[in-house]
Amino acid sequence: MNKKKIELQVLNISNSQAQVGAYAMVLGEVNGPRQLPVIIGSAEAQSMMIEMRGIIPPRPLTHTLFASILKALGVNLLRVLIYKVDNGVFYCYLYMKAEETILRIDARTSDAVALALRMNAPIFIYDDILEAECLKTEHSITINENEDNTGNTAPQKTLEQLKVALQKAIDEEDYERAAQLRDIINQHKKQ
Repeated sequence: MNKKKIELQVLNISNSQAQVGAYAMVLGEVNGPRQLPVIIGSAEAQSMMIEMRGIIPPRPLTHTLFASILKALGVNLLRVLIYKVDNGVFYCYLYMKAEETILRIDARTSDAVALALRMNAPIFIYDDILEAECLKTEHSITINENEDNTGNTAPQKTLEQLKVALQKAIDEEDYERAAQLRDIINQHKKQ
């Protein structure tokens, strides 16, 4: 079975209002409208933000150390694949190549993404998982639907769509997803 894979990129990392001390990482479909919110820990969030901002700490952090060890051993990170979701928890594989051997290693999504950022490896997810778990963004609305009578875009429409998705998650008693949606709505309001 060869399922379609979609490439993702890290769009944003912000404080999670759903869980104290946690962060919401938003992964976005490359050249597409879908976004995937993932709740991650503070250490992983800090590690990713440091790498994304190009900050070089005085001593290597854990993910930097691990990436350095892999490189020193001649191991390449080929890709990261989010292959399953269960009760809001995403499961991930690291695909590595050591000489002629391909290794598949189970990893937490947050660790896998932090490592992918450091080793310039692509991040993939199965299309059916992304479709089931994603949020549609304003880019998924055609310009005609998103314009008011003056021809200006109306970001309020996207906010309304997020609120509808939030209410649906609450109605379905999917509270973790509802918390993720609430965080994204709050982020939109700040912007």
